[in-house]
Amino acid sequence: MSAPIHIGSIIRDELRRQGKTNGWFARQINVNSRTVNKIFLKSDIDTHQLLQISRVLGVDLFKYYSDML
Repeated sequence: MSAPIHIGSIIRDELRRQGKTNGWFARQINVNSRTVNKIFLKSDIDTHQLLQISRVLGVDLFKYYSDML
């Protein structure tokens, strides 16, 4: 069995890889910086929010789950 996914860490790492700031990210998904930090701590996430984040970052974050199938 594969290691569990920590989607918050994946989102944070992708944001850093792209050189984007937390402030930019917060504005794009219409939340405050405290909520962004909470997202980074999440081991799971609502699919609607994951879709929104995938679109903002231009990355298919669902692939981390589908790769486990």
